[in-house]
Amino acid sequence: MIMFLLLLVVYCATLSMNLLIITLVSTSKNLHTPMYLFISQLFINDILLTTEISPNTLYILLNNGATITYIGCIAQLYFFGASEAFECLILTVMSYDRYVAICNPLRYTSIMTTTYCIKLVVTSWLAGISISMITSVTTSVQNFCGPNTIDHFFCDLVPLLELSCSDTYIVHLETSLLGIPLVVIPIIIILFSYTKIIVNILRIPSSTGRQKAFSTCSSHLIVVSIFYWTIFGVYILPTKGKTLYINKSLSLLYTVFTSLINPIIYSLKNNDIKKALHEHIYTRAPWKSL
Repeated sequence: MIMFLLLLVVYCATLSMNLLIITLVSTSKNLHTPMYLFISQLFINDILLTTEISPNTLYILLNNGATITYIGCIAQLYFFGASEAFECLILTVMSYDRYVAICNPLRYTSIMTTTYCIKLVVTSWLAGISISMITSVTTSVQNFCGPNTIDHFFCDLVPLLELSCSDTYIVHLETSLLGIPLVVIPIIIILFSYTKIIVNILRIPSSTGRQKAFSTCSSHLIVVSIFYWTIFGVYILPTKGKTLYINKSLSLLYTVFTSLINPIIYSLKNNDIKKALHEHIYTRAPWKSL
């Protein structure tokens, strides 16, 4: 019951905070920039991700277990995979945006046009949906003839394949190959972008200028670090010696708590969002109508 109440509070707080920042970005003209377009897309995805996982997890906690249909399980796997794939890609796009802003500021507006930014967002969504569709279809044709109890709080790929009676070599091979455009290439782009960013920041003569430049990308760097370290902890690091409890705890961290942490990080480290929030509250204050 304690875990149920904690998760319920986290879920409600996640929805409220993400919706608040999405509203600020859409209503405040000062936030109509490429960076905040990408941030709003990240928070939309965070809402989708936590909604795919949290309600079912709350039901499981309340009933000490639950059942899910085969189609429902595959559907949850698909939507979860699409959200995770999109987050990998949108975080990469955001790092590229910061790279252009800091390393090539004079051409920033000509490169990061509205049309180009929308194309990047749409491409990220379509790629995430397509990649997840491939994995979900391949998993759905597996033969599940043995035990049907998933020792997890949602239908993740690894615990689902452990129940398969078929040869899972093709699925694992496919997942490894899809990991190249989804994980390996984005990490290379992110590392390259931030290496160039740090080099350019260190060349700025004034400490105030360096601090201002780094503050524009520090929030994103924190979010990227949390996301990828938890992903590595669940899917990349060797499973030998790693208990199922640790695996489920890490999964809970990056599926539920990361969606709560992201808006907090961007709110605390971003003066533009603080200013927009202050203006939003002030213009709607009761005394303004007096």
